[in-house]
Order: sequence, then structure tokens, then C-alpha cells
Amino acid sequence: MNYQKWLKVIGIGEDGLGGLSAAARSLIDHADILVGGDRHLAMLPELPEDQRSRIVWASPIEATIQQIINLRGKSVCVLASGDPLWFGIGTTLLKRIPIKEVAIIPSPSTFSLICTRLGWSLNEVETLSLCGRSASLLQTYIYPNAKLLILSAGKETPQIVADMLCDRHFSNSKITVLEHLNGTKERIISTVANQIQNFPEFADLNAIAVECIANPEAKILSRMVGIPDDAFCHDGQLTKREVRAITLSTLAPNAGELLWDVGAGCGSIGIEWMRSHPRCNAIAIEKSRTHFIAENAIALGTPNLKIIEGKAPEVLQGLPTPDAIFIGGGATVPDLFETCWGNLRSQGRLVANVVTLEGEQKLFQWQQKYGGTLTQISISHAEAIGSFLGWKPMRPVTQWEIIKT
Repeated sequence: MNYQKWLKVIGIGEDGLGGLSAAARSLIDHADILVGGDRHLAMLPELPEDQRSRIVWASPIEATIQQIINLRGKSVCVLASGDPLWFGIGTTLLKRIPIKEVAIIPSPSTFSLICTRLGWSLNEVETLSLCGRSASLLQTYIYPNAKLLILSAGKETPQIVADMLCDRHFSNSKITVLEHLNGTKERIISTVANQIQNFPEFADLNAIAVECIANPEAKILSRMVGIPDDAFCHDGQLTKREVRAITLSTLAPNAGELLWDVGAGCGSIGIEWMRSHPRCNAIAIEKSRTHFIAENAIALGTPNLKIIEGKAPEVLQGLPTPDAIFIGGGATVPDLFETCWGNLRSQGRLVANVVTLEGEQKLFQWQQKYGGTLTQISISHAEAIGSFLGWKPMRPVTQWEIIKT
């Protein structure tokens, strides 16, 4: 059956129906079923002759999405905030309903409206949403001179953002809180991070703009691979900075790809993989140090790192197909490599690091059977020898890399 575009998704701002185009208003007027939050549905006039069904988003939202899908073939209109495809419900709906069945008409996004108020260029800012997401996501976006646009989860979010900036020694950063943008209650408040407590309360409906200004003592963590070892909590089971940088460059993360970090230790490889791009995902598999991984993931801005506690290869069964696999521990465990190799997608990358002779033997056997490249990584640091300096070598790391054909 050809349902055509039975589902309409209309972006609406704080200015309500008056801010909509004639085409968007017509789609709302002719829909049989209206879906939205209480705030959006309240913008529609209550007419005595209007017998149309109105559905309010439930919690969890998945129940309402399934309800919408069950209405396929009827004329359904979803009211959304601003641009439905920018951290909006439109993106969620399109994961379940093909675009050929959906018509989308956006209004100006909150981000666009903020830029018009502040005179910022939209292509020069970082955008993120903290609605229904961990505030620790902000950590990777804090760097000198960054301009951040943030969708708030509620009236507490500005204080949470300010506290995080102060903790990172960015306390002089400029913060602008924009309430009810483009509506009759619009209010714009500007301050600095360490002064935000002077404002007793913000509106639930707000967005935040931040201009990051680092204090002299601020520790700057780059998104490039190889952040300092002391950025991680660990008990010594850590892929050291230089080796980690080489390993991640070999793994070559791309946006949207999934990494299995097998024998994750404190989680440094998976965390840096995810820090490289907001859409990179990783699963850390570790039998005994998952508390370190969880703590590091939150502190370093990757709260969505999936952590699996258990022994590989048993716990690898049923996991999503990875684009890359790093074996940082357990190379000599029976069937570990074979399980990883069997699950890796075609053209996926596998990298294994070892420091023992037994591990080297395994890597040599695999290289002889499957191909790939063996590399030995040797790093030395200058350290004091009496009143002089001398080189102190780290334990050499043997690395095997291969692409699955």
C-alpha cells in the first residue's frame, strides 16, 4: 500500500502558530491526529467543532513512537520544537519511519536564534544537547576560545554548566542564558561562570551560549589522541600516552564507527576513540577495572561508553558488529583472536599490543597466517642520573595491525 507522506512533522517556535508558514499551518489544520508535548498542543486553539485526537508524548517516548507507527495511513501531525532534525524528534522518528512517508517543515532552530541574538556565526560554534543526556558530555567541548550553544535540560542546567567550567579552571568564561527565545517571555541574561549563582532562578525553557575563556592554571585536554596519562584514574594498567597515540592513529577512528576495546584496562583507548568525534562509539570489555573505566568516561566527556564486565571471548557474543577492534590484553587467551576476527566486519581494522615474549609469539603466528604488519614501539624518557640526564627506556610494545579483507 502506498501511504505517501502520511506523517507530518512541523517545527514550531515560542511565537506559536503566528510564526508558521501558510503551508505548515495548513498541514496542522488538515491533520486527523495531533501529537506533541503539552506546551505545543496548548498553542492550538480549542474549537468546539474540533474532534481530532490529541496525543501527548509519554515517558518513555518509545511508547508514543510505536503508537504513531500504528497509525500509518492516517493523517498524523507531530508538533516539534524549532528544527525537528537538529537534536529533535524528527531524527528519532526517521530511525523507524522512512523519509518517503514523512513531510518535515522546520522553524528556525534554537541555535540559529541564539546566533541572531549574539551575532555569532553558526558555522563557527559547537552545538550539543543536554536534554535527556549526561551533562558530562560537555567535557570534550571545553577548550580555549570555543563558542558553545547548549540545549538545556531545565532551569538547573546553567548552574551545572557553570560549575563544570569552574572545575576545569574556565571560571571567567562568558555565559548567556536565553529563555523563551522568540516568545513574549524572552529574556537574555549574561554573566560569567563564577558569578552565575547571583541569579536565583532561570526558566525551565532555556538555552545557553558559552564563550570559553581559560584561566592561566587550566589544564587543556585536546581532542587529538594522546592526552596526558595523569588525565586518567588507573592502577598502572594504562596504555601509555605515546603508545596510545600510535595505537589510535593505527586504529584510525572515523565518525560513526564502533570500536571493541578488549582488555580495556582503565578504558583509555575506548575513551580517546570516542573523544575523536561525537559520533564515534566504543565498547570497553574488562574483567576487573570497570570502576576506573566508568570514572574516566564521565570525567573525560564520554559517558556513553558502553562497559561490559567479564572475560573475553565469552562476553563478546551478541555484541554489535565492530568497525575496529583493539586487543590490549589477553592476546594469549585461547580463541580470543578467532572470536574477534570472526565478528569484525569486512574491511575492519584489528590492532593488538603485547609486551611479553609469549604475546609476541602469538602475534607472530597470526601475522604468518593472516598477514598484516608487525611493529615494535620503543620509547625513552630523559631522567636524572645524578646531576646529569640519561635515557630511561619504557618496556617495548609489539603491535600487530591488519585489515580484514
